[in-house]
Amino acid sequence: MTSSSALSAKLPNDLYAKVASSSFYAGMRILPRAEREAMFAIYGFCRIVDDIADDQQGAPAERAALLEAWRGWIGALYRGGDTGQAAFLGEAVARFGLVEADFLAVIEGMQMDVDADIRWPDFATLDLYCDRVASAVGRLSVQVFGMERDVGVQLAHHLGRALQFTNILRDIDEDAAIGRVYLPVEALGKAGITPTTPEALVADVRLDAAARWLAEPARVHFVAANAILAARPRGRLIAPRLMEEGYARLLAQMIAQGWQPPRQRLRTSKWRLALAALRYSLFG
Repeated sequence: MTSSSALSAKLPNDLYAKVASSSFYAGMRILPRAEREAMFAIYGFCRIVDDIADDQQGAPAERAALLEAWRGWIGALYRGGDTGQAAFLGEAVARFGLVEADFLAVIEGMQMDVDADIRWPDFATLDLYCDRVASAVGRLSVQVFGMERDVGVQLAHHLGRALQFTNILRDIDEDAAIGRVYLPVEALGKAGITPTTPEALVADVRLDAAARWLAEPARVHFVAANAILAARPRGRLIAPRLMEEGYARLLAQMIAQGWQPPRQRLRTSKWRLALAALRYSLFG
């Protein structure tokens, strides 16, 4: 297994510490070395551009310029030139045939957060956002997992959206604190809410009904992802199975708890993920 010092040498600055402290780490550390390092590199890229989008101290123009720089560095990985801060992705791109458009889609998703704080988008816009910030990451990942592209893209579509909808439902209060509300306007309308401000919305007792509206497509996507995984397609499927199992459980816990204010933020359990990883590695 790759030592922490060897792995951290491939990632810039403090990214290894962020990787190692995440629930993602438990699911990916059991992969073979090449796949594991590629996944950590992909995650590192996602953390960097996500931090740019979420930097509340940086001016939008400065954050947009940083994302534009990343577009250039990603392009250089495929066509030559200065790869800049993206150099640590080079080995993964070459070894696993990662698709440039998927990296660029992630950046476009972050650009949506930079262009304006997203507040009660229509569902079509939310779905596009989730495709970019989550399913595109899944499309990169299934290349590393060795899945056939068509089946892998289907899994990325469903699991990416399921995970992102679940994250949105978990992070309602944290997002509102920085001026963002990802719950779609259709959900708010069904709950009888006419949104005014994020602060007013998160205090509204009707938010529970709006959250349950989004929980349903999340559940449907989990069911579809589980069906794909249950068919045992080719590839190293332990990591996506762990993410599906852990986050589907988190969604079920949130549905049981509800979203009435004040809300208790639930988290995925690292020890449950670790035990599941052991179970899958031993018994498939």
